[in-house]
Amino acid sequence: MKVILASGSPRRRELMEMLGIRCKVQASGAEEVVTSAEPEKVVEELSRLKCLDVAEITEGDAVVIGADTVVAFEGEILGKPKGIEHARSMMQQLQGRVHQVYTGVTIAVTEGDAKRVVSFCDRTDVEFYAMTEEEINGYLALEKEGEAPVWSDKAGGYGIQTVFGTKFVKGIQGDYYNVMGLPASRVYHELKNMGVLE
Repeated sequence: MKVILASGSPRRRELMEMLGIRCKVQASGAEEVVTSAEPEKVVEELSRLKCLDVAEITEGDAVVIGADTVVAFEGEILGKPKGIEHARSMMQQLQGRVHQVYTGVTIAVTEGDAKRVVSFCDRTDVEFYAMTEEEINGYLALEKEGEAPVWSDKAGGYGIQTVFGTKFVKGIQGDYYNVMGLPASRVYHELKNMGVLE
């Protein structure tokens, strides 16, 4: 049965490959509309929206996996930075403190006329070391060669798998891969429970 990842995230695709699951990428074009402000409900709603949008246009038997990740601090969702000053304020807010990363996942399995859908949310607590202004400035100045600044396309302004995580993540409670964008082991076991994997 074909597996489709309803996400354009290269990190999610990598994690699926690490699970030994080859998948086709078909990012959803659905408008992101939510009815809740609670981080765990927001990510579940968005993962379901993306998953079902792609499942709707997929022909034949298939497994479609949609996911959405947010960073939250004191219950407030922090999106992707709108600019360097926004990224700086996020770093100042999060440094020396604990925040949460939520990833919602929806799996839709279509076999003939039958469709089974499962949604869940995974949470990881992440603690940063305290950071000096010089360290924050140094991080904000980092760029990948020929690309945008490293903080620009990441929820909360950071990626745990980058140099930032190596230097400033003091500890986590929960799934490391969840912070990268997909709670990989949970996805694996949910697929087993749905009879997709042996």
